[in-house]
Parts: sequence; structure tokens; C-alpha cells
Amino acid sequence: MAEYSRKQEALDYHAKPKPGKLAISVTKPFTTYGELSLAYTPGVAEPVKAIRDNPEDAFLYTSKGNLVAVISNGTATLGLGNTGALASKPVMEGKAVLFKKFADVNVFDIELDAEDPKDFIDTVVRIAPTFGGINLEDIAAPHCFEIEAALIERLDIPVFHDDQHGTAIIVAAGLINALELQDKTLADAKIVCMGAGAAGVASMNLLLEMGATLDNVYMCDSKGVIHSDRDDLSEQKARFASKTDLRTVDDVMKIADVFIGLSGPDTVSKEQIGSMPARPVIFALSNPNPEISPEDAKSVRDDLIMATGRSDYPNQVNNVLGFPYIFRGALDVRARRINMQMCVAAAKAMGELARQPVPNSVLEAHDQEQMSFGADYIIPSPFDPRLIDFIPSAVAQAAIDTGVARTEYPSHYPQPVVDTQTD
Repeated sequence: MAEYSRKQEALDYHAKPKPGKLAISVTKPFTTYGELSLAYTPGVAEPVKAIRDNPEDAFLYTSKGNLVAVISNGTATLGLGNTGALASKPVMEGKAVLFKKFADVNVFDIELDAEDPKDFIDTVVRIAPTFGGINLEDIAAPHCFEIEAALIERLDIPVFHDDQHGTAIIVAAGLINALELQDKTLADAKIVCMGAGAAGVASMNLLLEMGATLDNVYMCDSKGVIHSDRDDLSEQKARFASKTDLRTVDDVMKIADVFIGLSGPDTVSKEQIGSMPARPVIFALSNPNPEISPEDAKSVRDDLIMATGRSDYPNQVNNVLGFPYIFRGALDVRARRINMQMCVAAAKAMGELARQPVPNSVLEAHDQEQMSFGADYIIPSPFDPRLIDFIPSAVAQAAIDTGVARTEYPSHYPQPVVDTQTD
């Protein structure tokens, strides 16, 4: 009965009082004939001519500069698999709500009936002039890699696959803090990543950019360790093919300082956690059911730091910490792309925020009397109002530093709070 009640509550939320979660509002006065003549003919001809003569004026006279397309073909919707484009629409609308709520970014959600990568790419390229940025969502690997790379190459606005880089940024932010608390370094840590899909590959690539050592990364898929003797590897997996005699998850867990799970539920045993070296870091991020529950992991170790994808445990790796603020910073300097340096800057800023004193508003949101940087608080709360100050400023400065920004650092921004350069 409880399960039915929750299901009905969710359906009612989306259906009533009006179907869906989004609406469009008018942003200019529109109550007189004079205003009508400005909003449409004949007045609208003036910005049309201005943009015809200088395309950059689209940022000045239209909503392009604060408008992102959230686009999916529904081939990897949440944990539900290939639901098709139409069934992904509630998720894309939800993503739009988060953009607007947390960073005041407007969104059109677009569901494409296009499983073929070429069809998807061509369609997005044709509609791209409407937008200041493209957020790709819930596209299955390996097509997501091809689609993102092609769109980045062909478009002059930011293209960001959140299932790849959004997850990677939150993982990196939490991991650099967890390793410091465990008296370990990213350069020396041996990292096991279970899951070689979009999130796993992107997370490892970002960690390498931030100082992890490729020889210390052991990526695993359904066949075990990805090693150099295998002949069944995609281009993305091949980069992480270890030159090692270790073949099983059991083998690599015995040497792992860090376990990052981006695979599926209940795929790691208590025995494997127990075999890890002292002071391990466990990120079990399969959602809603992690690779191993915190209860099981802590039943065999009292020296670990753990994160999951769930909100009912400490240290939730939640992408809402990233994408609204990353796009906010990119849009506000009219960035041509979101590059690796901007991702690093976002991760560093997010990690730094977790070290700051926690404001009362966050304590109230979590119904806690005290929260502070430590084993149960390595990642900021999604309710921290300072995210909008920390992350966009760091992303914007990194865009400027790397030459992908069209404008100067916004005058209303705070000074960047962290060094945006890579180590």
C-alpha cells in the first residue's frame, strides 16, 4: 500500500493542477497597443536587422544567452534503460526545473526520436542557433561519446553531457576532500572504478586531469579488470587498459585505496570491502540501490569514508550540485564551450565550499543541529545558497583564462574563490 501511495503521489504531482512541471512566462510589458507594436511588428524588425548584421547581438536582444536546451533520445533514462524519447520527457522537464530553481537558467526540454547518432547530431546542429548552451542527458554509451564530441566540434556554444561530466565533477570534488581526510593523495591513490560507461570514463578522465596516475587506475566492466591483453575494448575503454596480471574485482580491491562504483546494485561484497588497505574511500553511486550499502560496508570497516547517490545517507553525489552552476558561469561569459579546465575549476570550487562553515539554512534543510567538514560531509549540500557564488565564478574565470569566453568576467560576480588552473 505504501508503494502504491508513493507511486500515486508522484503521478498526481505531475498531473495536477496542470500537466507537467514547466510553463513559459512573458518578460516584457505587454498590455498596450504600443507594447504590442514593439514586441511584434513593426518594432521587432529592428532587433532582426541588428542580429542579421551582427549575430552576437542575439545575446543582447533575445533570450539566447540564458537559454539551454536539455536534449535526450531516452536511450538511458534514469535507471530504466531505453524508454524511448517521449517517456524521457518527465525527466527532462525535471532537469529544466532544477536549472531554473538553482541558477535561474531557462530551459527548453527537447526529446528527439533519434537513436542513430548521425540523426541526433544533425538535428541538434540545426536547432542550436536558438540556444546559449546544450545539455545532453540520458543518452546511452557508446553513442553518447560520439554525439558529444561531434557537437562540441560543430557548435560554438557549450555542449555538456551531464551524465558524463556532471557526475565526474561531483565525484572529483568529494574525492579530493575524502583523500585529504584519509591522509592520502590523488597522485598516489590506487583507484578501482567499477563501471566503464559514460560516467565511469568521464570521472576517470577528470581525475587524471586533476593529478591521478593512469597506472594507478583499474577500470572494471562486466568481464572484470580492463587489461591490455583484452581484444574486446572500445576506444574509451582502451585508454584505461591496465598492464597488469590482476584480472578480477577481488584482485584489485585488495590494493585499492579508492573504490568508485558506477555500475549496478549489490555488486560489491563485504569481503571485498574488508580486503582493502587501511583508510579506504568508497563511492557506491548506483542509484537507487548502491553497489554496497553503507550499513554493510561499515559493518566490516570503521576507517572508511563513504558516499552514495542517495539523499538518505551522508555525502550524496548529486548532479544538481553541478550543472546549473556550471552553465550559469559559462553563459555569463558567453563561453563557446565547456572545457576540461572549466570542469576542474568547478570541482575545486565545490570541494572548497564543503570546507567552509555550514550556514544555518543548510542545517535547517537537513534537520541537523551541527554539520561540518569531515567524514560525513565531504560534498556540499544542494541547499547551500553559496553554490551560486562559488561555482559560476570559478567556471567563468576558467573560461576566460582558457580563451573560450566571449566577454569579460561579470562585474556582479564575486572574485574567484579558488585557483582555476590545473595542478
